[in-house]
Amino acid sequence: MNVNKMIRYNNYVGSVEFSETDGVFYGKVQGINSLISYEGTTISELIDDFHGAVDDYIELCKDENIKPEISNFENYGIKYNFMNEFVIAK
Repeated sequence: MNVNKMIRYNNYVGSVEFSETDGVFYGKVQGINSLISYEGTTISELIDDFHGAVDDYIELCKDENIKPEISNFENYGIKYNFMNEFVIAK
């Protein structure tokens, strides 16, 4: 997993991929068992859809009285440094 192709929002980490064939950016939330995916034709659209997908997931969990999962960075060899940036865990 390339750390440079990651986005984060509200304690969730998402991948960023690009389909040259479809001309679409897409990704999914990493480090949880639930499937949360998002897409956009621009990076801005991708980020907006990522934020919306995470917010929808949290709201669904609230409605269903389920504790939402939170991305587990350690499973992916990623952690935050003191400046809140992703770094490869050693």
